[in-house]
Amino acid sequence: MKVTLVVGTRPQIINSALLIHYLARDPEVNFILVHTGQHYDYGMSKVFFEELSLPDPNYNLGVGSGSHAW
Repeated sequence: MKVTLVVGTRPQIINSALLIHYLARDPEVNFILVHTGQHYDYGMSKVFFEELSLPDPNYNLGVGSGSHAW
């Protein structure tokens, strides 16, 4: 089974932590974690990956912070 999970903000990272741990250790799942890069600094993103012992994302889209219209 292939599963791709996309996260981009603090609440998404925190709320997805248990699912990320489960999917990352399941040998029957090809798990890909994508970070949009919406929250890109240490205090808004990386610290949560570290504190929750989450794997680094496979891909970071680096979208940064633009306006909602952009």
